[in-house]
Amino acid sequence: MPKVLIADKLSPAAVSIFKVRGVEVDVKTGLPKEELLKIVDQYDGIAIRSATKITKDVIAAAKKLKVVGRAGIGVDNVDIPAATAAGVIVMNTPFGNSITTAEHAISLMMALAREIPAANASTHAGKWEKNRFMGVELYGKTLGLIGCGNIGGIVADRAKGLKMHVIAYDPYLSAERAAELGVEKAELDDLLSRADFISLHTPKTAETKNIISAAAIAKMKKGARLINCARGGLVDEVALKAALDSGHLAGAAVDVFETEPAKESVLFGNEKVVCTPHLGASTEEAQENVALQVAEQISDYLITGAIVNALNMPSITAQEAQLVKPWISLAEKLGAFAGQLTENEILAVEILYEGTAATLNQRALTQAALAGLLKSHLPDVNMVNAPVVAKERGIKVSETRQDQRGIYEGYIQVKVTTPDMTRGIAGTVFSDGHPRLIQVKDIKLDAEFAPNMIYVTNEDKPGFIGRLGTMLGESKVNIANFTLGRSAPGEDSIALVQVDGDPGDDVIAAIRKLPLVRGAKALKF
Repeated sequence: MPKVLIADKLSPAAVSIFKVRGVEVDVKTGLPKEELLKIVDQYDGIAIRSATKITKDVIAAAKKLKVVGRAGIGVDNVDIPAATAAGVIVMNTPFGNSITTAEHAISLMMALAREIPAANASTHAGKWEKNRFMGVELYGKTLGLIGCGNIGGIVADRAKGLKMHVIAYDPYLSAERAAELGVEKAELDDLLSRADFISLHTPKTAETKNIISAAAIAKMKKGARLINCARGGLVDEVALKAALDSGHLAGAAVDVFETEPAKESVLFGNEKVVCTPHLGASTEEAQENVALQVAEQISDYLITGAIVNALNMPSITAQEAQLVKPWISLAEKLGAFAGQLTENEILAVEILYEGTAATLNQRALTQAALAGLLKSHLPDVNMVNAPVVAKERGIKVSETRQDQRGIYEGYIQVKVTTPDMTRGIAGTVFSDGHPRLIQVKDIKLDAEFAPNMIYVTNEDKPGFIGRLGTMLGESKVNIANFTLGRSAPGEDSIALVQVDGDPGDDVIAAIRKLPLVRGAKALKF
């Protein structure tokens, strides 16, 4: 039974989901790092919110860890490169609090437009300053969205209902999606100069850090208002204060800060600024939703292999997991076969998917093939980190899909190029769900993968099989299966011998000395 640690406060419903799904769960929140390091090696999964830091040290100590699930969107508290290198999948729940966060952005925009916080404080103080608080309407105003993904799209929809004109800057927003949302695509400088209100809905990356800089603020329309419910660090807070003090901007609403918890800020004390303590996801509905989702996602992965909302692996549904599993196994074994035969530097890997294989999750299959290929030389490689390792080593990876063209309903071919050769290995999955090897170096054959195999290349001439069988018998190596393939009578031939146990280096050396043998190697799967 897999075991999960809930390290931050989640809804009790999450515990119930884990138990119902057959996952053992411990709830230990607020652990100091030292305590977490002592126990983390007991767990297959960890569920967190924003408090617990899953650092490189924690990942290194978590020898069994397979998945980290973040109940929420931001994963700033997870070292994703370290997790990827360790083969740990990192998931979040990007949709559980989308409506809540979007509604908070709209709420802040309204509060900003009508100066509600300051008016509330004044009225509570016994004043009646009706003429002091002169707001602006949202009707007919232009809202500029920086980022128009899931949350930004919901904000756009709500703003359209308020009869605002919405423009959006998002390099990943397609023309079709913009039309569907009823928003106008714009470049950043154009948006800054036209928008009456600007709302941020983009993750914090190297490209978006301080996207609202002093230079960006200078391009904004005089009297514009800024809302940030996305991530701290997107706005240069010192530059924002200066723009508010100078009167260039009319106001700002800030839910997230560069340093949190924000006990101090240059923005505090300014009546033009509406501040909330990172409340974007703080509704009962959102907290329940993200807790349920993270428990379901972690459970599904540990029990069925389904991958949802992962940041370092392709998504695989529970239904797809059952169909794709044997093909992932095949891809990994083909990669392992090619990797064990490859002794030189790998320059390129080309993977062909045909028929059934071409309809499956190509990214997952490619990562499996790369993992198998590289693992024979780099033991720490896995499906999660294989693409990163391949890129670091300058290996060019390409993929091709095509409809069924041969006698098999589907197959995968892994072609590896080194400085002195190109070798292709192909396989398929039979109706029994077992991967089969069907081609090596253009030589057709039909062989099962087994834990221990001997790969022999030889001349196709009489006497070879007898000599090989006799030598293995004399060496006390039991043959479980024997498969032959040849390019043409009397020419190149391949023998794949499934044996019981590791044949040992001495046996492989003896095979290489047999007449007609060109090469021999022990393979493990």
